[in-house]
Amino acid sequence: MPRSEHERVPRSEHERVPGTKRADTGDERPPRTRSADLPAAEVAGVGLRMMTELTGKEAESVTLVEPSEDGWLVGVEMVEDRRIPSSGDTLAMYEIDLDLTGSLLSYRRVRRYKRGSGDLAEGSR
Repeated sequence: MPRSEHERVPRSEHERVPGTKRADTGDERPPRTRSADLPAAEVAGVGLRMMTELTGKEAESVTLVEPSEDGWLVGVEMVEDRRIPSSGDTLAMYEIDLDLTGSLLSYRRVRRYKRGSGDLAEGSR
């Protein structure tokens, strides 16, 4: 059966994209597959709108759009509690799992923090 131009050809274990590392071993890992159904920019918009509808909160930004085996992983930063001044706002990071067509599979809050607190991972670089 011929492959369409959008269908991904599987890579062997030895073919890796430079710069991708496996978290558990530090070894390089194979790249994630991409969806031919939706471009990443559209997926970001879907994730942003979806989180606003689900939580009723204001979306601050999209921080992650990553293809996964069964769709997309989208990270969205939300304003959980607005304060005056805005430096007192409480923000939250949500991860959304979408299928290849952009339908919701799951979502979860992965972090809550005060605006301006900085990224904890940045300090370790």
